[in-house]
Amino acid sequence: MPHCFSKSLSRLEQESGFFFNMKYVEDEVHNGNWDEVEKYLSGFTKVDDNRYSMKIFFEIRNQKYLEALDKNDRPNVVDIVGKDLKVFSTFNKELFKEITQLLTLENFRPSFSHKKTLFVDHSCGPPNGARAPSPVRNPLLDGLPKAGGYPPLGVHGNNSQAVEEKNAPELPKIDV
Repeated sequence: MPHCFSKSLSRLEQESGFFFNMKYVEDEVHNGNWDEVEKYLSGFTKVDDNRYSMKIFFEIRNQKYLEALDKNDRPNVVDIVGKDLKVFSTFNKELFKEITQLLTLENFRPSFSHKKTLFVDHSCGPPNGARAPSPVRNPLLDGLPKAGGYPPLGVHGNNSQAVEEKNAPELPKIDV
């Protein structure tokens, strides 16, 4: 399919909420197109729809921040903190504080070797061996299914989503 049509198809899928193209998202993640990933996902869910949505948007924005920090792009880093990450500060003030403290370091890598997330701290596993490791570890790529691993989603807002959320495991509460 020509590139211009694949973009149109992706936009139609996004706006209709009828089909979630995991391969398209995976490709955009691998290419580091964070704004496009967030824009595409926004057609299906919003940051404040549920905890799972909030976590994925946090990881996208945090990865964008870490990559800008790694490139020493200070104006972009400050912009990302103020516009993209600040919304999450009310959910985990300590994490937001740690993230912003990275701005003060000359080399943030030795200081930020243990990955923390919005809801749960966890140890990092080795990066995916199929690709050359990125200078900044990308948590969104960890555990990505192979292309075609998920069946297409139904129309956005159907009852199966409510059932899935009802049966989803409870995430730990954050003390702030």
